[in-house]
Formats: sequence, C-alpha cells, structure tokens
Amino acid sequence: MTELARTARLDILVEGYVRPPNVAGTVSLIRDADRVVIVDPGMVADRELILRPLRDLGVRPEEVTDVVVSHHHLDHTLNIALFPAVPVHDFQSVIEGDVFTQRAAEGTHITPSIRLHATPGHTPQDITTLVGTVEDTIALTHLWWTEEGPADDPYSLDREELRQQRERVLDLATLIVPGHGAPFRAGSSTPR
Repeated sequence: MTELARTARLDILVEGYVRPPNVAGTVSLIRDADRVVIVDPGMVADRELILRPLRDLGVRPEEVTDVVVSHHHLDHTLNIALFPAVPVHDFQSVIEGDVFTQRAAEGTHITPSIRLHATPGHTPQDITTLVGTVEDTIALTHLWWTEEGPADDPYSLDREELRQQRERVLDLATLIVPGHGAPFRAGSSTPR
C-alpha cells in the first residue's frame, strides 16, 4: 500500500457524545489539495452545530467536495443533505446524485493524504478514514465510541474481528478520532 502523504488539515466540527437519550456523532472536516471532505455528518442537537464551525473555518457547504460515512447508522448520516450533490463514500461505493458506482473502500485514496480502509467491527460495513497531517496520522473511526471504548461494543457481531481491526488501526495511526468522543492517543488502557 502506498505511503500516506502528510499535507491534510483536520478540524473537528462536532465532538460526539452518547448521553442517553441524547446522541451525537463526531463530525469532522478534512482539507487537502483541492478537496474539502466532511466525515460523518450525522445527528446533532441543531444543524448549526455543524454549519457554524464550518463557516468559522471559512468553508461554505457548497465548497464541500466529498462526504464520507463510517457506517450507515443515522447518527452518522442524518445530515448528509446539508451538502450539495457531492460524492458520498461508504464501504462499498461512491454515490453521486443518482449514480451508484460500486467499489470497495479498502485502500481508496480521496487525496494522497486521505485514504479509506475497510474496518468491520462496530458494524460489518465500517470504514476508517486515515488522514496524514504534518503532526499525526489520524484515524477517524467507529471502532471506538470514545477513548474508553466500550471494550465490548454492543453492536459488534464479531468480537474477534473488532479486536483485529482495532489492532490494525492502532498500527496505522498516532491519533484516534472516535465515533462519539474527543480525539485520543492510544495507551495501555485503550480497549483492544
């Protein structure tokens, strides 16, 4: 696999959380080369929580070039329509308008610094977005909800697959952006 370039910039627009009955997914912005990528534009208390920080960073919704969804739960997909018809990348395809192009996510480069990986674990259809920045190789992933895990994801159909994918991502990344929490660096207490 080609080495990841280190030219991207990552900004967290919404730090996700799980506080039943409230749930919000982590929403991220990646800028690299001529691409402006939103990852997991899902459930939030108010759409302005996505749009305001985007504006503060000088990005208009119509400037977004791509959307990536880590998996197809609504808490990660609900607000895709905030962005004009752009390619939406998932585990098996790129969808643009009414055009469905089948392709596996594994190894797909959106730019030289943004690469998708198939990482089944939370669901069988999970992908991780790997981002090369000057400081870190960052994994945007739902293999962890937060830094604490959970160790045994209640949605996972295969605990061993989840463990293997977590180990794989930890081998690739220096910083983890989980599905519902703050970025973290893995340590000895990180659930495997």
